[in-house]
Formats: sequence, C-alpha cells, structure tokens
Amino acid sequence: MSEAIKIEIVSDVVCPWCWIGKRRLDRAMEALPAIAVERIWRAYMLNPDMPPEGMDRRQYMAAKFGDRKDLHKPLLEIGEAEGIPFDFHAIQRMPSSLDAHRLIRWARTAGVQATVVEDLFQRYFAEGRDIGDHGELVAAAAAAGMDADVVAELLSGDGDVELIRREDALARQIGIQGVPTFIIQGKWALVGAQPVEAWAEILPRVAAGEDLAAG
Repeated sequence: MSEAIKIEIVSDVVCPWCWIGKRRLDRAMEALPAIAVERIWRAYMLNPDMPPEGMDRRQYMAAKFGDRKDLHKPLLEIGEAEGIPFDFHAIQRMPSSLDAHRLIRWARTAGVQATVVEDLFQRYFAEGRDIGDHGELVAAAAAAGMDADVVAELLSGDGDVELIRREDALARQIGIQGVPTFIIQGKWALVGAQPVEAWAEILPRVAAGEDLAAG
C-alpha cells in the first residue's frame, strides 16, 4: 500500500459544517478502503475570545445573527441527508472550545483523535451538552479509551493552551477564514464541507501522485 495521504482538518467543534464535512470525508474513505488517509485535526476557534464559562447560546445567536427563526433549517435538512441528528433546540450554552481543542490534540497522541472529535460533535449538536465543561471532556476521553484521570489532571492546568492559541492564530495568518478547511499533503487547501463525490475524485488523484492544482 502506498504512503497515507495526509489531510489536516482545520476545524472547530462548535461548527456544524465541520461535522458535516467530517461525515462526508468518512463516507468517502469507507468507499475507498484501498486508499490510506491520515487525518490530523488542527485547532480553529470561531470564538477565540469566548470566556471559559461560555455564554447563553440564545443571546449569542441573537447578537451574531439577529432574530432569524429559519437559520437552522438548511442545516437540519443537510443533517438529515447525512444521518446527523442535529438538535439545536437542546443547546443551552455556547462554550469556549479551547479546552476541547486541547483534548483533541491529546487524543491524537492516544490514536483516537477521530473518535473524540465525533463524540464531541455528538455531545454538542445532538445532545446539547456543554463541551466547555471539563466533566464532559473527560467523559468523551474515557469513552474513547483515554485515561480519564490523566485527562482531568491535564485539563485542570494550562498545558497546551498557548499552543492551541498559536495554532488558531496561524490558521488566520495563512488566510483561513472559514472552517472546515482541508489541507491535503501540505500543498492544497479545500474550504467547506466537500461532498462525497468531490472526495471520490480527489483522493484517487492524490494517491496516484497527480497535482490537484493542475485541474
């Protein structure tokens, strides 16, 4: 088997399109089992200045989008098509995602990064849980097979806080303004929740050594 295709996924766990993008890439990978893909999640914070305790989500949404009652309708329709059980009414808090990104980084070392990312999306968007809460993060870590006590101890300190902030800042410095953004082999960037059909074309081309910039 050829060397795995490296895809760095610049993403935030409070971004619904990031869950959609992950699920679509998941499906493409399942359909192309002969092509090895290494996914690495990179931090991007939609709200880098959010206080650690987060804020009321209704207040946040009203301040950012105004009184738009149909705001989630397209996402609900796409979620249904993708098998994603969005339940926006269940979400009470808009959390800071800083600590979630720390956990995601540690999960890569444990070899369970994709599992933890999926769990956090599920907890937040389908179950309305506060993924800024350390208890929720420890539970997600334990469910993925990580050492809950070690994760709890790490979360109680400030390990990797500055690293996550630097990674978030770097993404903005290189021009990333929206997520998800997929950086393939460190060369090509795809912005947005790419359809399965796009990945079904792209992954074989990259595996064959083609230059995506050539069209």
